[in-house]
Amino acid sequence: MEVDSVFYTDHSGRVHNNPLLDQLPSYQSLLYRRKSSNSGTKRRSSSRGRSGSSGSGKWGVSTVSRREEKQKSQMVQRPIRELATTMAEKRIHVTQRLEEARELSSLRQLRQSTRRHLRRLRDDAQAWLSWLKLWRGDIRLIEGMFGTGILSYFSFLRFLVMLNLIIFVLMFSFIMLPLIIAPHASGNITYTQKVGSVCSEYSGTARRGLVNFHEHITDLLSGGGFLERTYLFYGYYKVDKIHFPKATYNLPLAYLLVTIAYLFLSLIWIVKRSATGFKRNLIQDEDRFQSFCNKIFAGWDFCITNENAVRLKRSSLLYELRTDLEEERIKQKIADRTRKERCRIYLIRLILNLFVIGVLAACFYSIYAATIFSQKVQMDNIKENFIVDLIYEYLPSIVITLANFVTPLLFSVIINYEDYSPAFEIRFTLMRCVFMRLTSIGVLLFSLWSQITKCDNGPCVCGYNNKLYSCWETRVGQEMYKLTIFDFIIIVAVTIFVEFPRKLIVNYCDCGLAKWWGQQEFAIPQNVLEIVYGQTICWIGTFYSPMLPAICTMKYFFIFYIKKVSLINNCRPATRPFRASSSNFFFLAVLLIGLALACVPVTFSMAQINSSHACGPFVNYNTSWEVLPTTVSKLPGGIQKLLLALSSEAFAVSFFVVTCLAMFYVIALAGAHKRVIDQLREQLAMEGRDKRFLIQKLCQAQRLSAIKSPVSKSQPCISSPSYHTSFSNNFNEAVFLAHSPPASSTHV
Repeated sequence: MEVDSVFYTDHSGRVHNNPLLDQLPSYQSLLYRRKSSNSGTKRRSSSRGRSGSSGSGKWGVSTVSRREEKQKSQMVQRPIRELATTMAEKRIHVTQRLEEARELSSLRQLRQSTRRHLRRLRDDAQAWLSWLKLWRGDIRLIEGMFGTGILSYFSFLRFLVMLNLIIFVLMFSFIMLPLIIAPHASGNITYTQKVGSVCSEYSGTARRGLVNFHEHITDLLSGGGFLERTYLFYGYYKVDKIHFPKATYNLPLAYLLVTIAYLFLSLIWIVKRSATGFKRNLIQDEDRFQSFCNKIFAGWDFCITNENAVRLKRSSLLYELRTDLEEERIKQKIADRTRKERCRIYLIRLILNLFVIGVLAACFYSIYAATIFSQKVQMDNIKENFIVDLIYEYLPSIVITLANFVTPLLFSVIINYEDYSPAFEIRFTLMRCVFMRLTSIGVLLFSLWSQITKCDNGPCVCGYNNKLYSCWETRVGQEMYKLTIFDFIIIVAVTIFVEFPRKLIVNYCDCGLAKWWGQQEFAIPQNVLEIVYGQTICWIGTFYSPMLPAICTMKYFFIFYIKKVSLINNCRPATRPFRASSSNFFFLAVLLIGLALACVPVTFSMAQINSSHACGPFVNYNTSWEVLPTTVSKLPGGIQKLLLALSSEAFAVSFFVVTCLAMFYVIALAGAHKRVIDQLREQLAMEGRDKRFLIQKLCQAQRLSAIKSPVSKSQPCISSPSYHTSFSNNFNEAVFLAHSPPASSTHV
């Protein structure tokens, strides 16, 4: 017997070699590696090779038995209705489990019964909760008509509705509800005020006397007038403490902690939802061959029931394949570029990116100038007429909307001359649009704060410009409120006055220009950027306008139905499709960028800018953050020491070191998993070559059998569904195997 042969054991335990299996590509590769890395004796190498080959699971009986035991234990743990077996096999499993249950003790039977009832209760609760999901029927209808790509947008919209609703519940429960129930619960409210101070004067914009109807509309759209002194804005909560009969409620501390809580909750929820999409996106982008296989063999969306959507899905799959092939062609083209061509394309990209930077700078300066002009007109109280006053109020929002409308069109033209791959063109254009939309909010806030913190006669006495902005937090909240309202108005106006007339023109006008123009595409990335832009405004504005999450909840609720009607009646799916997994990850990644941007101005205003002394809960503090150390200083000594230790540099350094160690462990674990995955992929590829080799041998055997037996000449190779039977009947097994395999051997 050769020591490096593939082997199996017979009933007596003797080892036999197999000439056919010695020729398998997987075994030849293993033998080559063993010889190339041979550092010990031949006997030791043979034993390692045997244990390695048996451990790899190809012919090892122990591995097969362990795998069968694992599968059996998993089948025992899973409910019978979830097993992928026939009804007859499920009945057999039921009988087996009943027999096994009779052999158990009464205590273990009780445990199994309790576990089974709890599992059923959990399944019933999950089914009931899924039935209560918002827009369950509407989303299924959209999924059936347009597939999972567009479905992901509406699911994302539902996620934002639930997120804003929970944020509003937090703000209402800890800030508004104590003020509402205090008069009815014998609560004594202590108001924050500084009597006699210049900084404590708060004029406001409330109208007195006879008020015209259009002024009420202006107040409703701008947040001024009668809305300024309501629960809607920061300035209304001029309360320090609420004294209940058995407790004292610190409203400033609650206001600060709830702000931190809703930002942290949003971060945790977004990261949790994006983890699954990130893993899928990482797997899909890692292997181009796997991407081709997924599109060809698993790319069809079986949720589609609409005939038009079927045609669109077919064309989108063709487009994706063409795009992937085009990317491969461009990669080859990039690899074959000469130095002169590379210098030329880099120079073109440099010039175009400088042009893009110039366009962005012009847009940002326009937003800055429009904000300064709008604030100046409002402070001078210049009144002309209803329309002009409304334009002055909404001038920053109008400029931001125009910039967000023009720049994507410009970016889509510029990207054609930069010679990128199609997939990178989409990503790069979207990132430019994301940067434009989200940075415009930062420029608006910078423009406001440049006016708030600047005084004409040197340093500000109150730490801010109290003459122009007696309650600057309310003014910032009004700007965020106006941006939210104007964004909703623009979405409704585009649907009614752009998309619907365009559909009528395309359907009822036979001219060539109308047919070339076509229906409006439901572009998923652009629609997502709209709602991410609105959500970023909501995160920033919630600190200055606690009722803003409720407004955003209603806004997204109505946007869902507006977009649904527009999708079904006015629009068509985009020619450049988005996969559901990559779409969800992209949406949440952009939303995470918006959350990071929202945290910067909120944190800066809480920690650096002096709080208003005329309104709000932080009148007695220089900054909003100051309430936290002040509250800690009033706690017992032991708790103070614990909190100071947790906030010390020593704890921060120790926590950083532990975090780094945990991160290095996770990175090492991920590297080990990646190596195992690579080995499994290689093993799968080797098994494919083994199957191909065996099929070739089978064809040769059938041809030899056909020559010896004229009856089977008409049977082609592999075309018969029972070629295993024909092989065993018409071919001498001695051609394949040196020895007949025992009944316990592994079939190849």
